Amino acid sequence: MNNTLIEAIEKRRTQYALGRNITQAQEEITALIEEAIKLSPSAFNSQSSRAVILFGQQSEKFWHIVMNELRIIVPADKFAPTEAKINSFAAGVGTILFYEDQQIITSLQQQYPNYAEQFPVWSEQGSGIAQFAVWSALANAGIGASLQHYNPLPDAAAAKEWQIQESWKLRAMMPFGSNEAPFPEKSFIDDTERFKVFY
Repeated sequence: MNNTLIEAIEKRRTQYALGRNITQAQEEITALIEEAIKLSPSAFNSQSSRAVILFGQQSEKFWHIVMNELRIIVPADKFAPTEAKINSFAAGVGTILFYEDQQIITSLQQQYPNYAEQFPVWSEQGSGIAQFAVWSALANAGIGASLQHYNPLPDAAAAKEWQIQESWKLRAMMPFGSNEAPFPEKSFIDDTERFKVFY
């Protein structure tokens, strides 16, 4: 299929081997992330997605917080693989913390009570779209990334450290940086197991 969007999406892959060998300035990366989130659709145009973008030492500080929280629940004699994984995230250029503003969701629930139970679901969908948009935009800029979910472990400490509004709920985190390893071949399940098409 010859389609520039599909070709762009194909570049989005999970990268765990992150480095700091990129050419883009922090301001350029910030603008890319912000634009990708702004252009992402959301239910009722709620625009509930929020992001905290951390570079350099700020990013390292976040993963240090995660590491400390994990030390509480992971046995010391089994911690080495966990430590190596967290260090690989901290080795990148930065980290994006994806939040959803619960105040927006509550307001919509009050305005449209018939859909009240759906707004948290739609919020999660909107957050996923924003994450995918950012991930794809980074990939097309030659920047590697992965999507991580250590929440709620670092939530309180991160909120205190970066003065996050109480209504913001952490949904995911995306460490990013240079691609320091090739991507393995990606496998797909058979299309017949995934799609039903009727003409």
